[in-house]
Amino acid sequence: MVNDRISDMLTRIRNAALVRHKVVLIPSTKVNYQIAKVLRAEGFIKQFEMVKKEGNKYLFLHLKYSGRKQSSVITGLKRVSSPGLRIYVSKNEIPTILGNQGIAVLSTSKGILTNFQAKKMGIGGELLCYIW
Repeated sequence: MVNDRISDMLTRIRNAALVRHKVVLIPSTKVNYQIAKVLRAEGFIKQFEMVKKEGNKYLFLHLKYSGRKQSSVITGLKRVSSPGLRIYVSKNEIPTILGNQGIAVLSTSKGILTNFQAKKMGIGGELLCYIW
């Protein structure tokens, strides 16, 4: 049983990228689905699809690789807020990741957003993870 679904998702993506898998299977939740949408919109993954398998719903994330050596587009993932220690930021405290090369994913009252979208809308929220 997994207590932290977001950490589990990030770990699965990290491990799949390290061994250069093309597809990673992730148990589907509403938050995981929204994070996958953000990853696709920001260009970190090619696409994703929801599949029902053996009575459970899963997300198939198609990872993206670039360059001659086929290195992963996702070079790092870090979980910030956890179930035991929630981290909230106001609209003025939203971080920039690697000089705007990466993104911070926030859970706001308007849904799951990137740091750029949250700054533009002028809202803060729970800081879920960093992706670069």
